[in-house]
Amino acid sequence: MKRYHFSEEEHIEVFHPRVKANRTDMPPVVWAIDEAHAFTFFVPRNCPRIVYRRHEGVSAEDEIRFFGLSSSPVVMTLENRWYKRIVETTLYRYELPPETFELFDATAGYYISREMVKPVEKTVIRDSLSQLMEMGIDVRFTPDLYPLRDAILNSSIKDFGIHRFEHAVRM
Repeated sequence: MKRYHFSEEEHIEVFHPRVKANRTDMPPVVWAIDEAHAFTFFVPRNCPRIVYRRHEGVSAEDEIRFFGLSSSPVVMTLENRWYKRIVETTLYRYELPPETFELFDATAGYYISREMVKPVEKTVIRDSLSQLMEMGIDVRFTPDLYPLRDAILNSSIKDFGIHRFEHAVRM
């Protein structure tokens, strides 16, 4: 299984372990995401987003409320104010060798390495919204993610991710 790191920086030759700002209780590590969850990083780094998936156990009411008439198994919701930045941003997907990585969170697909890591390949990602849609992901925009976050947290949806929410703006 491939491991990736996404960045807006084009020329990263080595990833050095570092302490993550929102995980200061952890030692310095290099973070990576698995292939199945990589799409969640097809937006600029600090773009707040909520991603959720269909799964067994979702109530009929929540199926209608969160998926509506969509046939997609995955919904990614972003703030309207990020649209232009998403469209204009070029991302770089660095493939990292798996040898030194250990699973950190299976649900989110996160891996960590305590060692310095050199990427083995770099892929340029432009027009990430089109790529997300080609993957069959239901991409939605809203002026305010707070109502969705609160609804998800109080629902039968259990397979979800709330990313970079510290950058979300309440309307």
